[in-house]
Amino acid sequence: MKTICFYFQVHQPRRLKRYRFFDMGQDHNYLDELSNRSIMQQVARRCYLPMNNLLLNMIRESEGRFRCTFSITGSAVEQMRLYAPEVLESFRNLARTGCVEFLGETYSHSLASLASKEDFRQQVALHTRLMQEEFGVTPAAFRNTELIYSDRIGADVAEMGFRTMLAEGARHVMGWKSPDFVYANPLDQRLRLLLRNYKLSDDIAFRFSNREWDQWPLTADKYAGWLADGEQQGEVINLFMDYETFGEHQHADTGIFDFMKALVPAVLAHRELQFATVSEAAEAHRPVAVLHSPHVMSWADEERDVTAWLGNEMQNEAFSKLYALRPLLRQLDSPDFDHVWNFMQTSDHFYYMATKWLSDGDVHAYFNPYESSYDAFINYMNVLSDFEIELRRAAAARCPEAGRGEPVPAECA
Repeated sequence: MKTICFYFQVHQPRRLKRYRFFDMGQDHNYLDELSNRSIMQQVARRCYLPMNNLLLNMIRESEGRFRCTFSITGSAVEQMRLYAPEVLESFRNLARTGCVEFLGETYSHSLASLASKEDFRQQVALHTRLMQEEFGVTPAAFRNTELIYSDRIGADVAEMGFRTMLAEGARHVMGWKSPDFVYANPLDQRLRLLLRNYKLSDDIAFRFSNREWDQWPLTADKYAGWLADGEQQGEVINLFMDYETFGEHQHADTGIFDFMKALVPAVLAHRELQFATVSEAAEAHRPVAVLHSPHVMSWADEERDVTAWLGNEMQNEAFSKLYALRPLLRQLDSPDFDHVWNFMQTSDHFYYMATKWLSDGDVHAYFNPYESSYDAFINYMNVLSDFEIELRRAAAARCPEAGRGEPVPAECA
């Protein structure tokens, strides 16, 4: 049997408002809640509610043979609580079927795995508690922000107790190997790796509505035939994509919902195909080899690395300055400051600062609310500077040495 594994990422950043230099010291409310509310409710209407309802019906109609997996960021859940509580309830309905798995990840969709092991563990622990609170589940498998992965990150994830992790089937890492098998992390071979089949995933996520594509229109029967193709060797086909593909990136009038509705019976008509969640797929198939990835990879851009977020001087300066504030935050241990710290870590802020062109530049521009990368950088740094001022002011009230940025005496910690 060949296993088909659908995984959907659900994420919405907490967007920053336009914050000027002259706002520093005066205004400490950093979020553009009008935009955040509007976008969450729009995506809920176009994607989350109709697609969740469709998946629920597909599970029922297939008597549980259709199964899928989600990861939902903390920043998305926070906004659902505020602006679209009916979406959270629809995800709870999916959880109750027993046919949907919810993965662990970083709470804020952050780059913490690239900053420090301690910050990474804290973000994952926050997210695990959230999944327990909202859906009554403790994640057994893990998906890092934007499928960021390396041998070291995988070993850190295994150390946290996860036994399965998702990664990109990047060509420069795979070489001649196929992504359609289960692999193991070389530093901790207990960790099983499921690798994204980027061609078949992107056929849905990016090419579905492209009339210039030589395979347009993509029908359910055609796609199911590709999955069942006997010449395509492999044991598990991992179809990983943004959940917003459905109804938001690919609008309803493209036929994307009808395609998904027809795909499940089309796949199940092939006796050699079955659906599974991430953990079920990893359990059903033994690793065929270890996969060496000494350098960090992701699912972003042509390079499949982390240059989408840390590829220029602006991004690296913002990233370094943000994580340099961590000692002050630990000292203060303030829920209010931790709240800001969480949404300032979100990887989208660094993505907006990218200076990529050609095909990758088009993708970056599609998601960027700023007129330029430089505007994104200036806005973020203005907010971060005010946040630092407030942190140091609070730290100085507790301990003058900390407020001046000096080492914190033991009596102040």
